[in-house]
Amino acid sequence: MKKLVRPKKGRKVAGVALAFANYFNLDVTLVRLIWVFLLIPGGFPGFIPYVLCWLVIPEDTK
Repeated sequence: MKKLVRPKKGRKVAGVALAFANYFNLDVTLVRLIWVFLLIPGGFPGFIPYVLCWLVIPEDTK
């Protein structure tokens, strides 16, 4: 069973993009570009969800 967790290795800021990339079997670069694209119209559409995901998604204990 897959779990949505923020890995400790390979992350750039908080591991949110890497967590989603691992969970959905996507390239992490694509997920990071989506987050950046959401930040373009003033930051609000991407920043608040990113911070919420950072707080809600647990960190990997491995």
